[in-house]
Amino acid sequence: MSSMQRWKRTFAAVWLANTITAIGMMAFLPFFASQLRALGLEDRDEIATWAGVLYGAAPLTAALASPFWGVLGDRFGRRVMVLRSLLAITVFVGAMAFATSPWQLLALRIAQGVFSGFVAPSITLVSVLAPPHMQSRTSGWLNTSMVVGAILGPVFGELLRAQLDIQAVYLAVSILAAVAAVLVFAFAYEDPTQRRTSIGPGRSGWRGLVKATFGDLGLLRSNRSLRASVMLLFWLQFGLGATNPLLELHVADLSSHFDWLTPSTSALFFSMSAANLIAMPLWGRYGDRRGAYAALKHCAVACGCALLLQAFASSFETLLVARVAFGAAMAGSAPLAFGVAAAESSAEQRGGAIGVVFGARAFAIAVASMLGGVLSAWLGVRGLFLVAGLVLFTYLAVLRRAPTSASAT
Repeated sequence: MSSMQRWKRTFAAVWLANTITAIGMMAFLPFFASQLRALGLEDRDEIATWAGVLYGAAPLTAALASPFWGVLGDRFGRRVMVLRSLLAITVFVGAMAFATSPWQLLALRIAQGVFSGFVAPSITLVSVLAPPHMQSRTSGWLNTSMVVGAILGPVFGELLRAQLDIQAVYLAVSILAAVAAVLVFAFAYEDPTQRRTSIGPGRSGWRGLVKATFGDLGLLRSNRSLRASVMLLFWLQFGLGATNPLLELHVADLSSHFDWLTPSTSALFFSMSAANLIAMPLWGRYGDRRGAYAALKHCAVACGCALLLQAFASSFETLLVARVAFGAAMAGSAPLAFGVAAAESSAEQRGGAIGVVFGARAFAIAVASMLGGVLSAWLGVRGLFLVAGLVLFTYLAVLRRAPTSASAT
């Protein structure tokens, strides 16, 4: 089998595995409140607090763990890291069906975050096989699986929950992750020559491995283009995560028809997801043509403009247009940032670089929703959109004066 055939087969297997897993993950994430009620919680504020903590626990721990898993994958294999993450979902999400208290759910969510981040190792596994001139578009196509999951997952979860119960949802997700692991095991290929084979002179055992791991992360941190892209991705994701939970309030401010509130908000989320799905491969092609780092900055400009347009929207129709534009712009953030990671790292360091990018993205998701609510109390919903856009433009202005490595241009 030729290298191109291996890449295409691996890409197809990983994309399908990620799509199945993403649909499963999004099948239960919107329904923590229902699970908490089933566990006996009755106070609305207590349920809301626990739901927010449970939602953010996995992304937060995944943000901390992902760079280390990436570096370990560079040494021990990227396919085994994908299998590790999918089997962790099988175990920990499946166990959530049998949780009897919020604290047990929290412990399982923390463990899920530590062990089950599947996006970064999946992208790494395909990236080291993909042609150098197709890194951004490969990442873009792989990230479409997450958008498909975001669209179909809640529908699948609600149908299953309505017919059976929330426990059945968790068990179904566990089964889907196991099926995804079988797909990767059976059809994905990894070139063992693309791994790091030593931990450095004078180092041995677990202590040497730990030192080598931190050393690898230090080398990645010293790369200016990668560091700038990670920070830019963080602020892009922060702008999205801080404003998303408050979108319904923004719609309410613009509309006097309360009966239209829920369908109007749903229309905004769906239209953004549709624009995201369509634009993501286009951003990937643009990044491969112009350079991932330059394209990421263009993506940030578009996102900043869309955030400002949402801040000044005076009608639902204007907000809908701005939301579609924001979805199309945000589509480029992840594939282009992962494209920078691929361009700024050798194949032997690819997992660590992509893990760092994914960690920044997950950390932004974890903290943005919590801080967004606090900041909106001071700034208002419009003010939050405005500040999020201005922060992006401020950081872009800082980057214009900062030198970067040649490979990022």
